[in-house]
Amino acid sequence: MNKFLLILFCLSLSSCSWFTKEQKKDSVARVGESYLYKEDIQNIVANGTSKEDSILIIRGFIDRWATKKLLIEAAERNLDDKKKYEYAALINQYKIDLYTKAYIEEIVKRSVDTVVSLVDLKKYYNENKENFKTNGNLVRLRYINLSKDNLKLATIRDKFFSFNKNDKKFWDVNTIQFKSFAFNDSIWVDMAQVYEKLPIITPENRDELIQSGKKLQIMDKNNLYLVKISNVIAKNEIAPFEYIKPTLKEIIINKRNLELIKKFEKEITEDAIKNRDYEIYK
Repeated sequence: MNKFLLILFCLSLSSCSWFTKEQKKDSVARVGESYLYKEDIQNIVANGTSKEDSILIIRGFIDRWATKKLLIEAAERNLDDKKKYEYAALINQYKIDLYTKAYIEEIVKRSVDTVVSLVDLKKYYNENKENFKTNGNLVRLRYINLSKDNLKLATIRDKFFSFNKNDKKFWDVNTIQFKSFAFNDSIWVDMAQVYEKLPIITPENRDELIQSGKKLQIMDKNNLYLVKISNVIAKNEIAPFEYIKPTLKEIIINKRNLELIKKFEKEITEDAIKNRDYEIYK
């Protein structure tokens, strides 16, 4: 409420001609027959703003409101009738589109089944896998980025490339000293992620280094990278199921959405005909 007092104080300093008419209760500005009220500007100034800045913010907001009102009134006076008719039709169509879209989205949100079983995902994938080609190379790998001066380097290298499941305790203790690492080589990643995590691999040396089954030990100025490539899928090959699984779910849900919308549109039309709310005159 203190902001309102500040607003009134701000306006009292102005010789603005908007108030040549009688001021309506709780109004702070007028343009023609349009009024701006206290409730319209009650949240525009953040708590803690100084008095001087508050006055500037409020006055700026009021001036912008007035300018828009003056412009629309000038446009309504000066645009020819044909142009105004065209814009009125566009505004009406936009309202129709906005309302119907919001209503249909609400119907879909309440009604569509968003649970997609693994069986449904695999069925859709198997029936449409030719449509899911890779846009670039996909890779499954594991890696470690560590200091080249690490005292346990030989042991870490041996255990990394053999990767025995009995070494879990060793990794739990020692991964804290790695600059970065990833051990889950069952996940497919694209080359953009590889370039980001492993700067020693570039588009120029990719074909040489990224090969199924390849073991890499590459050193740069301060780092040593240990990399084991499990598998590679080239560009334009069929993408693996696990990689596109999230996309498959989205496709199936979107397909259900479209089917529900078509069903809803058909039912609402049939109900209108049945209730004689919709008729076509011959």
